[in-house]
Amino acid sequence: MSLDSELLLAQPLDRAWALPAALYTDLQAAERERAAVFARHWQLVAHADQVRDPGDHAVAEIDGVPLLIVRGEDGTLRALHNVCRHRAGPLATCDGRGAKALRCQYHGWTYRLDGQLRSAPEMNVARDFDIAAIRLPQAHVAQWQGLVFAALESPPPLAEVLDGIDARIGAHPLASYGFDRRTSYEIACNWKTYVDNYLEGYHVPHIHPALNRMLDYRSYTTTLSAWHSLQFSPLESADALYGNGDALYYFIWPNIMLNILPGRLQTNRVVPLGVDRCRVDFDYFYPAGRNDAAHRTQDEAFSDEVQREDIAICERVQHRLASGSYQAGRLNPKRESGVWHFHELYRRALRNGG
Repeated sequence: MSLDSELLLAQPLDRAWALPAALYTDLQAAERERAAVFARHWQLVAHADQVRDPGDHAVAEIDGVPLLIVRGEDGTLRALHNVCRHRAGPLATCDGRGAKALRCQYHGWTYRLDGQLRSAPEMNVARDFDIAAIRLPQAHVAQWQGLVFAALESPPPLAEVLDGIDARIGAHPLASYGFDRRTSYEIACNWKTYVDNYLEGYHVPHIHPALNRMLDYRSYTTTLSAWHSLQFSPLESADALYGNGDALYYFIWPNIMLNILPGRLQTNRVVPLGVDRCRVDFDYFYPAGRNDAAHRTQDEAFSDEVQREDIAICERVQHRLASGSYQAGRLNPKRESGVWHFHELYRRALRNGG
């Protein structure tokens, strides 16, 4: 399959076709995505409380590059490559608090929190070895609303990517929410299959009966911005779950979701594991000071029910994308504008190399 063909040309919404099946099943497409999509755009890598104080650190990975998100002694947040410059050993394999230095677990080379090499055991016998010349590479890092983002190459400014979200959620600042737990799902589908499914409410009446009873399908709308989209619906649920209010589903290019319901924030990051496999990390946050265990248990159970329904349909769709039967179909301009928006960003990334 040629990735330089008319398959990647821009399409108007009212005449748009879905992406062809090969882009969900072809190894060449997956390899090109690594550089064009994942290396060049922001990834959600941590939450602010993990890296609140000097020496606090969180491990992450983008496009196969291990990262260490660490708060320096100077208060600066950095995204250091978690790869020792000696022989590629790990500096950390799990999150941690209050480290005074970063010590390679392989041979003990030790770095300051800003990435500068501080000591290297027995390297004094190496001719012209200069400790001062060795430091860990850095990725781009930024913080917003209590969430930490990183990117390997020069991404668009994060403020530009998230423009408009602060104003929409103004009365409920997410930075005041506290992290509760993570639940991860491994799914037998391409990462784009999962994102496509997230980006439309068209399937909700058919796949999610309980969720459909809470949302107002007639009022379900999608608003598009340069780098993100918002799906909105009024929400009516039992007081023990969410009560009444707004359901806000934000997608942030290329693979980040913010699910904001009354009294709860849930972030998702969709991580490719192969051309036909992905993992979705669900992080749950609740308003600071709210300690309602029953509410959190019900929230997790309901979210898991919805997620299991999504997993089942995404895996069935992936099987059919790979069957050789599927030819790209027309998109519904009213109900699938979010899918179209994602496809346009994807096509542009592959056309332009990022």
